Amino acid sequence: MKVFKDSQEAGKRLGKQAIALGNFDGVHLGHQKLIRNMVSFARGQHIPAVTFTFHPHPFQVLFPEKAPKLLISPEKRTEMIGGLGVDALLMVPFNRELARLSPEYFVHEILHRQLQAQAVFVGFNYTFGHRGAGTPELLRDIGRELGFKVEVLPPIKVGGTTVSSSGVRAALEAGEVAKAKSYLGYWPIVEGRVVKGDQRGRQLGFPTANLAIESGVLIPARGVYAAKVKLGDRVFDGVVNIGFKPTFAGDPVLTVEAHILDFAQVIYGEWVTLSLIQKLRDETKFSSVEELIKQIQRDIEDAKALRNNVLYNMG
Repeated sequence: MKVFKDSQEAGKRLGKQAIALGNFDGVHLGHQKLIRNMVSFARGQHIPAVTFTFHPHPFQVLFPEKAPKLLISPEKRTEMIGGLGVDALLMVPFNRELARLSPEYFVHEILHRQLQAQAVFVGFNYTFGHRGAGTPELLRDIGRELGFKVEVLPPIKVGGTTVSSSGVRAALEAGEVAKAKSYLGYWPIVEGRVVKGDQRGRQLGFPTANLAIESGVLIPARGVYAAKVKLGDRVFDGVVNIGFKPTFAGDPVLTVEAHILDFAQVIYGEWVTLSLIQKLRDETKFSSVEELIKQIQRDIEDAKALRNNVLYNMG
């Protein structure tokens, strides 16, 4: 998959194309359906399949105090979009100048003239242009005028609830891993590089990998989770703790640490991806270190028991 940051360059290099528009935070089931529909159309027309998004998220530029935490990093988003068969990703730097463009100008100048869009795919609630004044209906009207197809994806529902990034975010903030997975289509991900911690886990007999999480990315609710731990091409079972370590007077910084089962290597500096499978318990302050150790042992046994769970092993 080719990655472009400039729409004019993308238009010159790719020519006529089919485009999926959106923020695609989390690349959830709705995003996946939208992108796959676009790719299918592009293959039938023998033109490039292009996903068009922005970075940073428009809210981070326009309303930073209201900007939601991202479900996945921009790098992971790029990787996941590429996995859906897209030929090119246009990730345009978002700024206030771009935010001032009228919906009509965005469609006429960028989608039609620069990108030579033959078809544009959007979600039912997609907005664009100055103050979000552009709607799918307006896009369809202008597309009809300019001669390109517009497909609007209706809501994708799970259990009667419309799948959305905000819904995934709410589930993760409540520690509802299964609900988040039902919206995402994959186990929720937390990833980062392994950094040195306070070594307390090692002292207790349960060494942990402490992850530095990218700023602006959502960290799920505090507690202990069973997880799959991906290290390079290898995947292990693990127990993940997210919290402030209250038993030890508390840590001023929220930490994410993973105890990797049946693993004893030093992996400082390595990139680790955690796929959360199930929340085992809430964060707890124990009356003694001995009590904490006993609970960690129980957490490990609970995580091991999940190995026999069919859904766990299917991913």
